[in-house]
Amino acid sequence: MQVYLVGGAVRDGLLGLAVKDRDWVVVGATPEHMLALGYAPVGKDFPVFLHPQSHEEYALARTERKTAAGYHGFQFNTDVSVTLEQDLARRDLSINAMAQDAQGNIIDPYGGQADLQAGLLRHVSAAFAEDPVRILRVARFAARYNYQVADETMALMRSMVSTGEVDALVAERVWQELSRALGEPHPQRFFEVLQQATALAKILPSMAALHQNPPAWHKTMQALHTASTQKRPVSLSYALMCAYLPQPLQDLHLSLRVPKDCADAADVLQAAYPYLVQADALQAEDILNVLQRCDVWRRPERWQAAWEASHILAKVAELPPPQAAWQHALHACLQVDVAAIVASSTADKASIPKRIRQARLAAISQSLASTAP
Repeated sequence: MQVYLVGGAVRDGLLGLAVKDRDWVVVGATPEHMLALGYAPVGKDFPVFLHPQSHEEYALARTERKTAAGYHGFQFNTDVSVTLEQDLARRDLSINAMAQDAQGNIIDPYGGQADLQAGLLRHVSAAFAEDPVRILRVARFAARYNYQVADETMALMRSMVSTGEVDALVAERVWQELSRALGEPHPQRFFEVLQQATALAKILPSMAALHQNPPAWHKTMQALHTASTQKRPVSLSYALMCAYLPQPLQDLHLSLRVPKDCADAADVLQAAYPYLVQADALQAEDILNVLQRCDVWRRPERWQAAWEASHILAKVAELPPPQAAWQHALHACLQVDVAAIVASSTADKASIPKRIRQARLAAISQSLASTAP
């Protein structure tokens, strides 16, 4: 029985990056052997075990054989005769197909170290084409490291699109990779690689349509990079991604199974941004409508996200930032004594919403008058 550290931990260690998760491959062992050593089984499709002390994952070395379309159609072989090189050969990219033994020696049968030095994302074998998720992973690794995709790998991804293999992707996996890519240092590379691979129109057709509008596309890509540099949350980055897409966004949210906080952030930004950056004199009605659309009274974080995202969009579009009068107006609205209005309207409860709105409009108007030049 031989144990090797594999995959991302080896890659990131060679790059001098912090290693977050460590995965191990065990060569020459059986499930019974692992159980006898105290490892706990957790794998559903193939034998994976948790170490009794560290609780890190240890998988038996395996090979894979494609049996059906998509990324579920695989048959696994975990016989004790499977070698480390055979296990590494099933991995997606050369930079992920390296191992390290107990003495710290790097086992690199597919040129991963050379590709790290060259900044290149290159597939290990033709088996890459058997799993459409790998197209998304290549795009995400491009977003993380800003590496280039090898010509032969790009050609293979285009072939996977033309043969329909990419059609087997499901919304949950697309969102999983997209949301992770939005938080990487170079999120724009995710979309660029998918576009180059002709996969963007299949996976994110709304973004493919945006690519046909170069000014809006470039502003979106710049905004995403700015948000990543500022380490903004995924919800804000998703809102920026959607900023120039046609309304309504509900079909996109549903097609990707987008979490509610991300969908809300995108919807609110689209509604608020045109008003937040308008150069004309602000009107109390418009301000209150935007604040209500943000549900600022109950969900102040929505307003804050729209405010921050609008600053990013305005900067990349070379527009003046949102006026400070918005924040003054919001502060004025928050000073309205809603409880007093409710208490004084016990005889006419139906009038409460109207009276609250009138009070807030009056507060906004007074705020605008006091801050006018």
